[in-house]
Amino acid sequence: MTDRKAPVCVLGGGSFGTTLANLMAAEGVPVTLWLRDPNVARQIVETHENPRYLPGYVLDDRLQVTTDIEAAIASADLVFLAIPSSAFRSVLQDIGPLLAGKQVVSTTKGIEQPGFLMMSQIVEQEAPQARVAVLSGPNLAKEMAAGELTATVVASEDEQLCRDVQAVLGGRNLRVYASQDRYGVELGGALKNVYAIIAGMASALGLGENTKAMLITRALAEMTRFAVHMGANPLTFLGLAGVGDLIVTCTSPQSRNFQVGFALGKGETLEQGVARLGQVAEGVNTLKVLKQKSEQEGVYMPLVAGLYAIVFDNQPLPAVIAKLMSAEQKSDVEFAAVMSTAPINREENS
Repeated sequence: MTDRKAPVCVLGGGSFGTTLANLMAAEGVPVTLWLRDPNVARQIVETHENPRYLPGYVLDDRLQVTTDIEAAIASADLVFLAIPSSAFRSVLQDIGPLLAGKQVVSTTKGIEQPGFLMMSQIVEQEAPQARVAVLSGPNLAKEMAAGELTATVVASEDEQLCRDVQAVLGGRNLRVYASQDRYGVELGGALKNVYAIIAGMASALGLGENTKAMLITRALAEMTRFAVHMGANPLTFLGLAGVGDLIVTCTSPQSRNFQVGFALGKGETLEQGVARLGQVAEGVNTLKVLKQKSEQEGVYMPLVAGLYAIVFDNQPLPAVIAKLMSAEQKSDVEFAAVMSTAPINREENS
């Protein structure tokens, strides 16, 4: 039986990293949170609160905090990575040798260019002796920090690693399901951020509920079409890391990408929207990468192309909407035939 008290460290003291670490500490797991900023680390130790990224939420006094990344990794059997995608590789280059033999779980949602690489693929390159998994799902940090009920997916072909993550992270308010489709789970977590920007724009423009429902479901069809082309299991996108994550990021004002889209819908520039947010909105970078990759691969993604035209080509929104509405009307669920023959992901703790 897996030891629930196995030591853990979380690298990255943003809202999600802090929340994950605190959830485990509250369940009695020995956990260390690493932050780069010594001032924020000191404030957490003194006030039991992360004033920069998670203000107003009291952190468990058993949570250990450090700015010594080597000590944090050395103390842990299981390492969660909650580092922004923009800094992901540079941090991994520094710590790669320290992760040899460790269980490493990436929670970062993004895609690196060149190469169209998922974050877990970067881990494999920089820490080739690590055991790698990813974590994704409808996981808004502030709701999780407040104790709201939610679920997430840990994905890896390493079944023991999945069980170990379930053991330390599953608790009173968080269900952890397992999947073997690591690529699909990770790709879903990255792609949905783009569509959250579109949903934010729709909300700012006061579009109807029918329109919002159409956008979300066509977004699901579009991202699944692309993912299947890239080798993911389409069934993954009917789960928490697909439609579950898509729904929450496309409907919640807490979503950073939704907020950027809302600002755009209100007439602000992209720079103004991102500046007001004060945090990284991964969907902006993912949009650039996805537009380029979809064209290279010949995958039809009209929502991505339309959003790119608005954000980066300064095309007027009415013209883009008119183009979208005049596009060819194809099958509703075009990957249904693929799903009927695809292998079913194994889930645990259902």
